[in-house]
Amino acid sequence: MKIGLPVKLSLRAAALLYLAVLVLFPLGAILYRTFENGFLEFWGLITTPAAQSALQLSLLIVAIVVPLNVVFGVITALALVRGRFRGKGIVEAIVDLPFAVSPIVIGVALILLWGANGWFGGLESLGFTVIFALPGMVIATIFVTLPFVVREVEPVLYEIGEEQEEAASTLGASSLQTFFRITLPAIRWGLTYGIVLTVARSLGEFGAVIMVSTNLPGISQTLTLLVSSRYEDFNQQGAYAASTLLMAIAVIVLLLMTALDKKRTNQ
Repeated sequence: MKIGLPVKLSLRAAALLYLAVLVLFPLGAILYRTFENGFLEFWGLITTPAAQSALQLSLLIVAIVVPLNVVFGVITALALVRGRFRGKGIVEAIVDLPFAVSPIVIGVALILLWGANGWFGGLESLGFTVIFALPGMVIATIFVTLPFVVREVEPVLYEIGEEQEEAASTLGASSLQTFFRITLPAIRWGLTYGIVLTVARSLGEFGAVIMVSTNLPGISQTLTLLVSSRYEDFNQQGAYAASTLLMAIAVIVLLLMTALDKKRTNQ
């Protein structure tokens, strides 16, 4: 059935209005409140020691989480696509678990495992603190970002098949040579897309991280925790400024993701 022009225009207008109400208006309100007293006040609020420390900690977590997720994400995707083993469906379900479980629950589970009275709590007696320290925040972020690399690389591996890898092996290439010369170039765009998604989620994670963090400024406070802390302290202008900084980073990541998606589609 052919849809008439008035119906198409109505659907587009409804979709744009829906997006405007849910996304554009709230973001516009934040930007307005952030810059209503001028750019200098915004700059002062995002260059405080607490804000700079929060930004550095957020970027440090990203720098740790992304390489780990890339290595183990690619290994997991290869095992799921190329491997033949019992329990494959269970592994698939575990990979998707962070999509189904609340981040708060993840934080509580990590406390039960790594806390002072947890299964691995004895590590604190050796001087290695996990919960309410950087390691716990990294583990929580790794868990919530686990599926992205796997789910972006997996369909690409299915698409390219095994013919080229088998040909390289037949010609005498080792497993590492086959991976770096055949497999990795073929999955590079899917891997890059997964990395961008991992970065975006790592920067914006709140629920799991706040459960395993002391949320002390300059010690274990990320940008998302800084926004919450400032708002709870009735420093709304500071919360808006931190939100805008986080939003600017998110927009950069989004633009990068869009550009990579277009380039991947054209290839």
